[in-house]
Amino acid sequence: MIPSPRRTAMLLVGCLVLGTGVALLLAADLGSDGYSTFVNGLTITTGVDFWVVNLVVGVVLVALAALRRVRPGVGTVVQVVLVGVTVSVVLDLLATPDSLAWRVALLAAAFPVLAVGIAVYLGSHTGAGPAEAAALAWDPPVPFRWSYSLVQGGGAFGGWLLGATVGVGTVAVILLLGPAVDLAARMLRVDVHQVTDPVSEDAA
Repeated sequence: MIPSPRRTAMLLVGCLVLGTGVALLLAADLGSDGYSTFVNGLTITTGVDFWVVNLVVGVVLVALAALRRVRPGVGTVVQVVLVGVTVSVVLDLLATPDSLAWRVALLAAAFPVLAVGIAVYLGSHTGAGPAEAAALAWDPPVPFRWSYSLVQGGGAFGGWLLGATVGVGTVAVILLLGPAVDLAARMLRVDVHQVTDPVSEDAA
């Protein structure tokens, strides 16, 4: 089913903002998110290219989430593709600062951008990306703000065991990003849970 223009706009804007936030996080070079840390750890262990491992892990997480009734949608695909393209474009415009203070500033700036991007794209109710789908699959009983932290923390721990590096940025994502997304969603008055009948929602 084709999303309404409003929901399509929310999906596209949310993914662009999210991609910008991911680029800020990576440019800070103080540790990536837990999901990426896990993928990187598998890449180190298996020798398989990062993008292949990322694709396989993403498909597995989305499939497992579907078993918990978090269905994939057009947004699931758009999120992966558009966020990836946005990250590449923004990183071409950014360079990691030499100063630790500027790197910390980039890390701090990344969080509100990430939170708004995730809240808006999930609020389009067009389907969640792998990490968000895995977290939403356990809400209920665990609220998204904490289930997201558990997903990121589990990914970081698994990636670390497999040889990936964990930094202060990784810890910050684990502890702060879930609650930040929850706060952004409440401020923007969007629901991050994926509704089963978006047509009814559009008509409301």
